[in-house]
Amino acid sequence: MKLIELVTTLRQSIGVLQKQDIQLAAKYLKQFSPSLPIPNPQSPNSLIGDDCAAIPDQDGYLLLAAEGMWDVLVESEPWFAGWCAVMVNVSDIYAMGGRPIAVVDTLWGTSATVIEAVWSGMTAASKAYSVPIVGGHSNYHSPYNALSVAILGRATHLLSSFNAKPGDTLLLAIDLRGKAHPKHPFWNAATSGASSRLRENLELLPKLAETGLCDAAKDVSMGGMIGTLLMLLETSRCGAVVDLEAIAPPPDLTLEKWLLCFPSYGFLLSVRPEHVAAVQTCFREKELSCEAIAQITDSQQLILTYKSETEIFWDLTQENLTGFAPI
Repeated sequence: MKLIELVTTLRQSIGVLQKQDIQLAAKYLKQFSPSLPIPNPQSPNSLIGDDCAAIPDQDGYLLLAAEGMWDVLVESEPWFAGWCAVMVNVSDIYAMGGRPIAVVDTLWGTSATVIEAVWSGMTAASKAYSVPIVGGHSNYHSPYNALSVAILGRATHLLSSFNAKPGDTLLLAIDLRGKAHPKHPFWNAATSGASSRLRENLELLPKLAETGLCDAAKDVSMGGMIGTLLMLLETSRCGAVVDLEAIAPPPDLTLEKWLLCFPSYGFLLSVRPEHVAAVQTCFREKELSCEAIAQITDSQQLILTYKSETEIFWDLTQENLTGFAPI
């Protein structure tokens, strides 16, 4: 596939296109204060549009986030949807340098069979990540099946998608010990993993924040690696040059499908050059892949390179993605 064909495919993917729907939320959220006072001068500020809302609390932050699950997944894979609802919220907390406290759920269902499957998946993930489900809302007489989960966490030092800097190296940290979902664009390295391993791997993120090795990160979401990177660049008002040859897909996936995958454990970290080796060591000691895939620039353009080809994927000076760029 030519690079221009890959760029066209990626731009037309539903995971990227639906990120533009967030612009409506950004329009209304910007009526509120765009930033919060900093309780700890050594921690970065938190702006509206990060993976979690960071609410100053004593000497740190309360982290608050929520995720609504893809309706197709809830209908076709209710157990997996329940698991993912907890997993993605936990990932959001760790992506901000925090540790989760508890989750609540909102669940609508058409039958006891579907509801039982969703609850079974949520319970399994709750135990695996050691994050209790402490309440929520249930409606078992709905004409449709739907699920959303919210989470509370705490951090002392933040990782923020607003803190990438020109000159940073972009690292992709990912757990390759998994397999592709047979129907949907997910890379599952979680449901069969040992609970202790899942929690130890996630604990790396707050440790990086607390030791000062990193202050900018984002978890790879439904937009895949490229869509997630574009969100990071938009909020940081930066650009990047991505070397697609540095992103090696697993043997059973094409590069196109890998770039659009939502991994159960995947983080983009924008790291100052002097800290790159130390950050990579932290992940590699846990048998996690952590490769340099891009350089952060001041262009506000996301540029992809592959072999001898170069294409502009997105120019944020011409077109917004989520609309959460700081004013």
